[in-house]
Amino acid sequence: MSTLREQFNEDGYVLLRNFLEKEQVNSIYTEARKIFAVQIKHVTGKSVDIDDKEVFENAMFEFFEKDFNAFVNTGKTVQHTFSLHRLGLDPKIEDLLKEVGLSNPIIGARAAMQFNSRFLSKDGSKHWKLDAHQDWRTGQGSLDSAVIWFPMVDAGADIGALQVIPGSHKFGLQESNTSGYQGGITSSLKEEDFVQTDFKVGDVLIFSSFLIHQSGNNITNNIRWSVQLRYNNLDEPTFIERGYPMAYIYKPESELVTPNFPTKEQLVEVYS
Repeated sequence: MSTLREQFNEDGYVLLRNFLEKEQVNSIYTEARKIFAVQIKHVTGKSVDIDDKEVFENAMFEFFEKDFNAFVNTGKTVQHTFSLHRLGLDPKIEDLLKEVGLSNPIIGARAAMQFNSRFLSKDGSKHWKLDAHQDWRTGQGSLDSAVIWFPMVDAGADIGALQVIPGSHKFGLQESNTSGYQGGITSSLKEEDFVQTDFKVGDVLIFSSFLIHQSGNNITNNIRWSVQLRYNNLDEPTFIERGYPMAYIYKPESELVTPNFPTKEQLVEVYS
């Protein structure tokens, strides 16, 4: 058994330094900001330099306040960039999953990008700061299912990098308040048991979906841009016995999201 797998089995996670090329991470980060920049200009009238962090992120906050619906839809759109999904299929990722014990890995859910800040929150909602939880509840896949998480910016305690409880993947499935996103654990946990992680661009955290973890508190004026990738193991016996359950539900809207669109004339113009 490899040292990496031993550490993963013992602690429930491994933090790998310089695992990804910075250029690969930056390509995802850049593509997402370019998409947001288009809608920022459309909604606010401002052309922003995506590489000027302060100006760009202040424009993100303004966009959020001026057109929440467009902001949400843009946030959904950046989940589908080629660069993000290309990374999720990278052979290097597949090799890492096999090294920690997923002998026959398969994607558990679409790759996800998050951008967390208290300035991107409505009505006091704290979705930007998740309470202690186990990711398995949202996927309910193989018992050895794993998550890969990494920020696209340098991240420590100040910007809310993840906090984990080593070894908690062996505590069993915890009681949870499922009314919230991913459901916060209802049993009492000691704050001193959590370990604060920190990252440079290129570092990744791979952890068991049963590991208890929570978001840190982003006290900065910046956005914590991050990516998470989820995987199951097709060889895990209980996953086979349960018929490969899929807890994530993807479905189209039942009504047109833009009423009375498109017109015949618009289609003729597109294909002329």
